Amino acid sequence: MKSRLIAGVAAVVLALVGAVMVFSYANRADARAVQDLEPVEVLVVQAAVPAGTPVADLAASVATTQLPGASVAETALKDLESSAGMVTAVDLVPGEQLVTERLVKPEDLVTPGTVEVPAGLHEVSILVEPQRIAGGRVVAGDYVGIFVSMETGGVEDPPDAQSTQLVVPRVLVSAVQRAPEPAPADAEATEEEAATAKAEALPTGSLMLTVAVNPDQATRLVFASEYESIWLSKATAAENDAPPFIVQDKELYR
Repeated sequence: MKSRLIAGVAAVVLALVGAVMVFSYANRADARAVQDLEPVEVLVVQAAVPAGTPVADLAASVATTQLPGASVAETALKDLESSAGMVTAVDLVPGEQLVTERLVKPEDLVTPGTVEVPAGLHEVSILVEPQRIAGGRVVAGDYVGIFVSMETGGVEDPPDAQSTQLVVPRVLVSAVQRAPEPAPADAEATEEEAATAKAEALPTGSLMLTVAVNPDQATRLVFASEYESIWLSKATAAENDAPPFIVQDKELYR
């Protein structure tokens, strides 16, 4: 009985020793393999990082890692000091090497869903419902016309008449933010059925539309957004449209 116990203990000890030796050998083999491939120390992303994050805040999300030289990008960074003052241009994902192309100056950061605004213009945002902006079928880079409807005061004669006019014929949309869409009612619907239902569904939620306008247009748009009613049209880039005119009750059917 005692001999069997001793034999069992010896077998367990031998198994543990064998496992440690195999693990140690594997680690040494990995180290030798990496050594043979001329390892290079670079920064590798350890946790997801959103676009626009300052380099000063990256230390907790990246780590210095040895990688085979053949797999290291030419622009991979070895430290953060050389990129002080920069921000991430895009979202970073765990496992990727931190390369210089992923970092830009703060003033050069372009937010997804936006377009560059010409110098000298103001960006003004207004909140509109989908039916007031071509069913919501507008994206950054499109052009829109801005119509304003007034209950009174839009015309001199009679001063209490309702009126509508295209006050800004064509301006650039620099950004569009949309309210989140509600989750599908039927969780068991197929992908094709869900796509068809989405295409046929009426738009819901409001849109935050940002347009690039000159100071005069900005003033008119802010006033209209504050006190009057605004509709927008999806405009082309043509410059040969007829001049805008004022519509009142009596002109509506002419």
